[in-house]
Amino acid sequence: MAAGKKREAYIFVLPAFIYILFVLGYPLIYNVYLSLRNVDVKNLTKGGDVFIGLQNYIDLFKNPTFLLVLKNTFVFTIACLLFQFTIGFALALFFYQKFRLSGPIRGVLLVSYMIPMSVTGLLGKNIFSNAGLVNNLLSKIGIIGPEWLVNTSTALIAVIIMNCWVGIPFNMLLLISGLTSITPDVYESASIDGANWLQRFWYITVPLMKSSMLSVLMLGFIYTFRAFDLMYIMTAGGPLNSTDVLGTYSYMLSFTQYKFSQGSAVAMVLFGCLFIVGLFYLRLLSKED
Repeated sequence: MAAGKKREAYIFVLPAFIYILFVLGYPLIYNVYLSLRNVDVKNLTKGGDVFIGLQNYIDLFKNPTFLLVLKNTFVFTIACLLFQFTIGFALALFFYQKFRLSGPIRGVLLVSYMIPMSVTGLLGKNIFSNAGLVNNLLSKIGIIGPEWLVNTSTALIAVIIMNCWVGIPFNMLLLISGLTSITPDVYESASIDGANWLQRFWYITVPLMKSSMLSVLMLGFIYTFRAFDLMYIMTAGGPLNSTDVLGTYSYMLSFTQYKFSQGSAVAMVLFGCLFIVGLFYLRLLSKED
């Protein structure tokens, strides 16, 4: 590339770089700074905080509540990914077939994905309330439904169900786009050679969809792992931290208990997990290339 063209390219990139530096870079650096000090509501304005190094992180990993929150985050993420991807892939294969009402039905399914998460949270709160839709349907078949959102054993299940309701259309949409990139000639050749539908799926669809499936799983992990609004609206992390995840726990420490340094440390743990997943994803992509 010529020197003039190179300078011109840098000029076009510069605004985006400045935006990232100030809007994303500065908060991240300041968050690291807070997590290494003992900032709370008493010394936030007076400036009496001191550098304590990794003590906030050590205290976190000794805290049973944080370990429960970390467990909840991974359970929530893995459960959502499992159901979202499996059902989304099945729906993608179904709607990939050509039939008359494929487009309208697929459009109706996408409505849940287009609804704001705050509305989804309020909807889930009403659906899983004691007199909500779920318990009402269970009562019609003679089952007394549990108190979903106030029971520690069922609250997380209710949140997972609502998150899957949003995530399944997202997975379906991305996987359908991956299916359309496979040329029909490949399937026709396999049919002529005597391959049945299961063999075509396992030996043609899955290998050719590998990069799309990997992208969907990684994006789904990132979006789900950093979830906040759905839990905060439906349960506010309760009961007894049973639906608290890293995002809600960091918010609670920072803006409810005013332990800003510990909240920042939780946020850095969240960032570290996502950073490792991002590096893993980039490594897999480089192997694919």
